[in-house]
Amino acid sequence: MERQGDEVHIETDEARGGSTPHIVRYVLVISLLLVIAAFAIASLVGSSNNPPARDGGVVSGQSTPVN
Repeated sequence: MERQGDEVHIETDEARGGSTPHIVRYVLVISLLLVIAAFAIASLVGSSNNPPARDGGVVSGQSTPVN
């Protein structure tokens, strides 16, 4: 701790009052990886459940274009 006039300057560790574990960083990284994996799985499962378009991509119930 250092005093300069009316100001008191304290080191970061003294002001914090202890150590700072990096658990928040680990939680952030792990949850980000889990979200990416969930989106990838949902994308793969969703695209595998949809059959490919037939009839040149015409959706059933849609009128055919007139040329």
